[in-house]
Amino acid sequence: MAEEIVNRIANNKNLITFDLEDHYPQGERLIFDIKDWLYEGLILREKDFRKQAESYDWSQHQNQYVALTCSTDAIIPGWAYLLLTSSLIPYTKKIVVGSLENLETILYNDIISKLDVSSYQDKLLIIKGCANKPVPEGAYIALIQKLQPVAKSIMYGEACSSVPLYKRK
Repeated sequence: MAEEIVNRIANNKNLITFDLEDHYPQGERLIFDIKDWLYEGLILREKDFRKQAESYDWSQHQNQYVALTCSTDAIIPGWAYLLLTSSLIPYTKKIVVGSLENLETILYNDIISKLDVSSYQDKLLIIKGCANKPVPEGAYIALIQKLQPVAKSIMYGEACSSVPLYKRK
C-alpha cells in the first residue's frame, strides 16, 4: 500500500499566512491625465489651465483614489499638480502624481506602515504571493521590511510551494 504524502508545511499550526490582498483598500482608482488641458497637448498656459481647473466638476471624483499624470512629453511645472490636488482634496481619498502602480504602492505603504506586527513576534510567516487584486511589488518590499524584525522566519508563495526568504539565526 502506498504511503500518503503529507504536506507538513500546510498542516503546520504555527505557520501564519499573510495575504496583502486582505488589506486592499476598497475604492475606485482613476488616472487623471492633464494632456487634454494643455495647448496642443504639450504646452501649459497658466491662464487657460487655471480656467479649466475652476470650471471642472471635481465632485465627480468623490471617494476615488487619483493618480495625476501627463501622458505627453510636456514639461509640467510643479504648481500645476498642486493646483489640481488642492481642488481634489475635498473629494478624494488619496492623490498621487504618477501611474496607477505608483498609487497602489503608496496606498499599501500607508497601510503597512500602520500595521501592528506584534502578533507576528517569533512566528513562522508565509507572505502569500498570488493575488487577484493589483498588489504592486513595492508592497511586498514594504511588508518584508515591516515583518522581518519580528518574525522567526519568512517565506513567500503558498504553503505547498513556498520559497524561504529569511530565517533568524
